[in-house]
Amino acid sequence: MRCLYIRKDSMKDTYALVIHGGAGTITRKSMSSEKEAAYRTALNTALTAGEQLLKKGAKAIDAAEAAVRVMEDSDLFNAGKGAVFTHDGTHEMDASVMDGNGRRAGAVAGITSVKNPVCLARAVMEQSEHVFLIGKGAEEYARTLDLEHAAPEYFSTEFRKAQLMRIRDTGRTQLDHTEEDHKKYGTVGAVALDTSGNLAAATSTGGITNKRFGRVGDTAVIGSGTYAENGVCAVSSTGWGEYYLRAVAAYDIAALMKYGGRSLDEACAEVLNGHIAEMGGDGGFIAVDSLGCIAMPFNTEGMYRGYAKSTGEREIAVYRK
Repeated sequence: MRCLYIRKDSMKDTYALVIHGGAGTITRKSMSSEKEAAYRTALNTALTAGEQLLKKGAKAIDAAEAAVRVMEDSDLFNAGKGAVFTHDGTHEMDASVMDGNGRRAGAVAGITSVKNPVCLARAVMEQSEHVFLIGKGAEEYARTLDLEHAAPEYFSTEFRKAQLMRIRDTGRTQLDHTEEDHKKYGTVGAVALDTSGNLAAATSTGGITNKRFGRVGDTAVIGSGTYAENGVCAVSSTGWGEYYLRAVAAYDIAALMKYGGRSLDEACAEVLNGHIAEMGGDGGFIAVDSLGCIAMPFNTEGMYRGYAKSTGEREIAVYRK
């Protein structure tokens, strides 16, 4: 855990931002130096986008959304541009946001044409009376707001298409970071603490390759893939969504802190290495609490991740240390 313990009277100048780009079989032997450099650059760009806002006194939700939007715009990650293919050769993207100030939330699932699903999730939170919209209805709502749309080919890449073709007729689904591909693309997320003490989280994904029947994972489900509550913590998860759904993972971390007295680090470890691992799941979390303590645990070979704090601390990391 990376935590700065400070007096409450100096909290007004404190901020923290943590991001992730997915966890999995991420090893040096399976990563070219060029590809690693590309990931580090993309993560740094996302981190900078969010941190610049926090430095100016912007809200935590602004920073989290901005960081995720940058990763959605990169074809390196399985979110927005570069999203994986469904069995039918389409893209179905999910996203959610949560503002710890009032525990407001917005989520969307089965998005096919909105350029930045995270922006639509925030619009659901702030401009509608709802929390969760799916499929055609969510797309229709996006059009009423004049959110930017993109054609199917915008989201597609040849690598993603090749991923689908390898398993399309097997009946299997596949995460982006499976060892057989030696590729590590995944869910993206950001959590933030702003200088007013507000917490926020945002998560976005293209799901899993070869998914069928309208499958939705944890990313779009508030409390499983995303959670934020002022005075407690903000969490974004990455991994096989079915396990995180069953564990109500993001909220479980907050509950362990709020009702069980656990620290951020202890709560994240208990959920990841206890509750989720016991069911056979793996992956990782990023989290920040109300004091600016951060956690980035994962139980896979690696996780694309980074953080920046008002103390000047900053890191971009890929592999297990």
